[in-house]
Amino acid sequence: MATDLSAAPALSTPADHLFEHIEPEVSAAENEAQAQRRSHDELLDIYEIARTAREIRADRWKRIALQFPDTMLGDAPWVVQALNTELASLASAETSTSQSQDAANKDGTNNGTAATAAKERIYILADTSYSSCCVDEIAAEHVNADIVVHYGRSCLSPTSRLPVIYVFTQHKLEHATALEEFEKEYPEKEAKVVLMADVTYQDHLAQLASELCSRGYVHLLSTAIVHDPTGRIPNRKIIHSDGAELGDDCSSTLDLQEYSIFHISQPPTALLLALSSRVKSLYILPTSSASSSSPSAPRLLGRRYARCLSLATAGIIGILVNTLSVSNYLASIDSIRKQIAAKGKKSYTVVVGKLNPAKLANFAEVDGWVVVGCWESSLVEDDSGYFKPVITPFELDVALAGDEHRVWTGEWWGGIEGVKPFDDIAEKSDGTKKTEDNDAPVAEEQTDDEEESEPPEFDLRTGRLISHSRPMRAAAPPKAEGAGTDGVSTAAEGGVPKSGALALRPKAELATVNGVVSPGAEYLRSQRTWQGLGSDFTLESSSAIEEGRSGVARGYTVGEDTDRR
Repeated sequence: MATDLSAAPALSTPADHLFEHIEPEVSAAENEAQAQRRSHDELLDIYEIARTAREIRADRWKRIALQFPDTMLGDAPWVVQALNTELASLASAETSTSQSQDAANKDGTNNGTAATAAKERIYILADTSYSSCCVDEIAAEHVNADIVVHYGRSCLSPTSRLPVIYVFTQHKLEHATALEEFEKEYPEKEAKVVLMADVTYQDHLAQLASELCSRGYVHLLSTAIVHDPTGRIPNRKIIHSDGAELGDDCSSTLDLQEYSIFHISQPPTALLLALSSRVKSLYILPTSSASSSSPSAPRLLGRRYARCLSLATAGIIGILVNTLSVSNYLASIDSIRKQIAAKGKKSYTVVVGKLNPAKLANFAEVDGWVVVGCWESSLVEDDSGYFKPVITPFELDVALAGDEHRVWTGEWWGGIEGVKPFDDIAEKSDGTKKTEDNDAPVAEEQTDDEEESEPPEFDLRTGRLISHSRPMRAAAPPKAEGAGTDGVSTAAEGGVPKSGALALRPKAELATVNGVVSPGAEYLRSQRTWQGLGSDFTLESSSAIEEGRSGVARGYTVGEDTDRR
């Protein structure tokens, strides 16, 4: 059913809340009131100006890039000014100390490093290329930065180029309310609970754990931040309530299925889904009235499984690059490509920056997308507006496993951290397999009879027969009888000459690009009805070329006329 558009569709990233500073999970009215109440000293604490300046001076970084999420860009000029002031203060203190040491030395020698050192230059990365939780190394390299200071919550994925200073920013928390909710949720003092918080509230955990222990909770554990997204609890290590670390034996044998998690602040949906199958239960303490309810993990996992079924019968899968900073993204892309090709499907790699439905709708020939990104950004929470389903690499493994091997255990992961190198023993796209000792490849016979004898594929959601789920395998030319491993038949080998052999002609000739079958090009040729602007008009006859304007904007010349226009 056709609908009339009242306005042109948005082809760029929406600018919601742009240049507005908001606290996590706080309504707009509350944020406006908080913004007016924040003092200079409060901002110094929130953005950890003193610690950031000390780390910059300690390593002598000179070109510093500051990365803010869109919600904090309004404070970016203030942060730059505060950092410059603090850095100048530290430099002055170092100079005074150096001069005092010179005066104390009889020979008066001094290299003058503090006095002659170049001043630091600070740059604001005004717009991230992908997700704000990831460090935007590409934008930082545009200004030849030595280091990136990342503000706000982060996925803590390992970077590949630049060092990073993480400033999670600090936020207030009503401890009395948190303690009251904890005791209400876990009235028994012997309850096994792990205390956890979003990175922006991490500094409150030590005091809360100490207070809960004094109230009689004997099996309480806490967490500390580490850079390990693939850990049992992503980016967290489990510690005792008093801050002491667990022993290696205790940490490895701890059964998280016996523990519940008390999480302060709404976690990312990717973390919620990842923890749902690893712990006994998860209680979320909202930090504002705007987040009083949290989504149901079982219901979300059911939706994710439905997305997997959508791509199980897809013929063309798009690999959507959503990061250029996570250290192993290139190896993950290569592994996903081989995995898709082994199933006889076609893949296309696309880089579009920040995702939105309008961008992906331009690729109508793609049956579904898999996102290559960090463990948070690979999950598209609300994909109801997207033309085709968008899944994660883990969900792609489930989709390509086949109906006989596909088992949904409830386990889930979002990013490329779990992508393993493609196994060379798996079926190759050229129809050969390698032996276990990596000797010469062994030919695998694939005849037309074998392909036709394969069971038909059905869409498990609609029950319809799918005939295009493996376009690359169906489009492979059949080998002549007696052909060698290279597909060439010779009379000396006892084979039938290729010119005299009968061959099955393909039902439809597919479009090729540089000799390679391209389902995308075939879709463009046979199914797209719109070929671009001007395709419905005849070409106009050429006319003589006339010399136009020349010069710069402040004064043009037309042809040979020397008068300024």
